[in-house]
Amino acid sequence: MQGPVRVDVNSAVVAYRPAEGEERILAARDVKPAALLSGHPWRTFRSYLGQRHYSGTYWTATLGRHVIYESRLELANLIGADFDSGVKKIAAQPFMLTAEVDGQLRRHTVDYVWGTDDNLVVVDVVRRERLTHCEVQLLCTWTRMVVEYMGWTYLVASEPARVWMSNVRFLAGYRREWLVNGEVLTDLRSRMDQIAGQSISGTESALARYPKPLVRPALMHLLWSQELICDLSEPLRRATVLEVST
Repeated sequence: MQGPVRVDVNSAVVAYRPAEGEERILAARDVKPAALLSGHPWRTFRSYLGQRHYSGTYWTATLGRHVIYESRLELANLIGADFDSGVKKIAAQPFMLTAEVDGQLRRHTVDYVWGTDDNLVVVDVVRRERLTHCEVQLLCTWTRMVVEYMGWTYLVASEPARVWMSNVRFLAGYRREWLVNGEVLTDLRSRMDQIAGQSISGTESALARYPKPLVRPALMHLLWSQELICDLSEPLRRATVLEVST
């Protein structure tokens, strides 16, 4: 990208949907994070023969409902946000941003907002290989300038670390607590001090009075909820050491 980008931040306008079928357009400086986090998607996706992106919906434990995604990379980052204990709300395709950039009116619909009402993160999901493209750099630059002018955080998310993502995807299969045996969960939670420093297999052996197919899902759920933690930069194994979240 050649030269500095000139953005008239005072021209920035946000269009969003506070409810399905409704539309609201406000100056960027007047928009409240809570309105975007609780709104409906500005646009939705259609499925058609030969489409280039793999779109769908993902049930988030954070919200207790489905959130849309437009590609596998968006799905990966959505799962990562769902796993992040600091993220309390998530909204997909939350608003369209319009601003005057280098004397020309430009529009952009961001991919996600997540975080909290007091700590909003605006997210664009971009493949790492495309980050060097001039048009992508321009888009991300002017979007960042406007978002930071609004007092929020702007994040360009690319491919997560492969092993970490593989582990989190696996744990996401155990994110629904009501599908996990409640008695085993209660027992595990009552003996957290004993679990600290033990391996997955050692913890399972300590609960041998329960059928193993009930214990493993309970342990995986506690790792998903981060009541238990471990090194997710290494593949999960029976020998993986568990610690208690502080």
